[in-house]
Order: sequence, then C-alpha cells, then structure tokens
Amino acid sequence: MPSPTKKTKRSTIAFRAASLGVAAALLMALGGCGRTDTTTPSSARATDVRARFGTVDCRQAKCVALTFDAGPSEHSARLLDILAEEQVPATFFLMGRRHIDRYPELVRRMADEGHELANHTWTHRNLTDLQPDQIREELTRTDDAIEELTGRRPTLMRPPQGRTDARVHEICRELGLAEILWSVTAKDYATTDSDVITRRVLSQVSRDGIVLLHDLYDGTVPAVPGIIRVLKERGYVFVTVPQLLAPGRAEPGKVYR
Repeated sequence: MPSPTKKTKRSTIAFRAASLGVAAALLMALGGCGRTDTTTPSSARATDVRARFGTVDCRQAKCVALTFDAGPSEHSARLLDILAEEQVPATFFLMGRRHIDRYPELVRRMADEGHELANHTWTHRNLTDLQPDQIREELTRTDDAIEELTGRRPTLMRPPQGRTDARVHEICRELGLAEILWSVTAKDYATTDSDVITRRVLSQVSRDGIVLLHDLYDGTVPAVPGIIRVLKERGYVFVTVPQLLAPGRAEPGKVYR
C-alpha cells in the first residue's frame, strides 16, 4: 500500500499540472486567437524577394505601422489632416454598416491620399460565432463596398476582437484575404484620456510594430500627433502594413502579427 507521503506528493503534482493547464487555457482565451499560428513582419519579408518594394525598405529601416479599426467616423477627417501634415501613411480596417455607408467620401479620401484600406467586417460580429455563409457575407459585403468606392479590392482583413480560427482562415484564403492582428494596443476603447493612450502606445512599440488604434473614439485622434512626434524622434519610419511586409506579401489565409 502506498505511503501517505507518496500519495501527497502525487496529489500535489497532479494539482500543479491541472493548475498549469487551466492557466494556459485562460491565457489563450484572453489572447483572442487561441492557438493560431502567426507570422511576424520580418518572417514575411524573407519569404518573397521577387515582390516590389514599398517606398521604405523595412529590412534596413526601423519601421512601424499605424492601423485604425472600425472607421470611418466623425473623427476620421481630422485624423487624415494630421496624417497628411505629418506625411504618415496608415492602414484603415474599415467597418461597413454605419461607417462605410455613412462616410463614403472619407473612404475615397483615404484611398486618394495613399492609405491602405482593409476589411473589418460589415457589422463587427465575432466571426468565430458565425456559420461559414455568415462569415463570407460579413467579409464579402465589406470588400464589395470598398471596391465600389475606390476601385480596389482589399487584400487584408482584421477579425473583430482578434477572434479567429481554422474556419475563418479557410474562408479568408478563399476570399483572397490575409488576417492582420497587432503587437501594440492602447486599449483606447476603454479610455478617453489621450495622454494615457499615448503612453500606452509608446511603452509598447518596437521595430516592426503593428499599432492598433480606433479612429471612432474621442480620445484617440488627439493622441496621434504626440505618438507620431515621439516615434519619429526615436528613429521610426511609418509604413502601411503591406510596406511593412515587403518584399514579402501577405498571403491569403495566413495570420500576421
């Protein structure tokens, strides 16, 4: 018969293993993407030397990409003014209902001023909760609207809340869309304090960073000039997501962070 001491040790080991399993599962859930494999910008650049360069070679320059979700909104015109003044390109992940259809002139302006336009679904529903036909509708309807306004169909998308899975990957591959997540977030949906937003971004940014912001919240656009100024002082060069990946290209169905 096993001794009480051995039984206690086995129980302790089992408890610790179970606790680690719970912690790992919780971390995956909080991360939004579970076990999704992601590709870094530096890895993407190494995959295809045949593609054309953007205006910046991020293999040499210290690049960062500003991205804005869930616009356009009433704040987007001011944001575009700031980006034009600072000569900074951005990537806009646009939402359809009550955004693209409400501000078509801003969508056209974004494209005309050289920004990258991408897909953030039509209604911002969690794609992992939807059936395949519903996922296709969310993405296709947004792609169609952007193409109708700009003449160019998006090749990038960002899943709402970063929630994605194998089924979303497959449908994105079918539709010619790569999934773009982020490496820096200000959580600007939770504060209207522009100084807080600025500090959060600046404390997280590193080379090849993909910064997640939202141009529909009151505190975000006022934070952008300070973010740009400090990052320029630190030697960063601002690029769109495709420029960040060049000379590689975002491959449909793959996830980049």
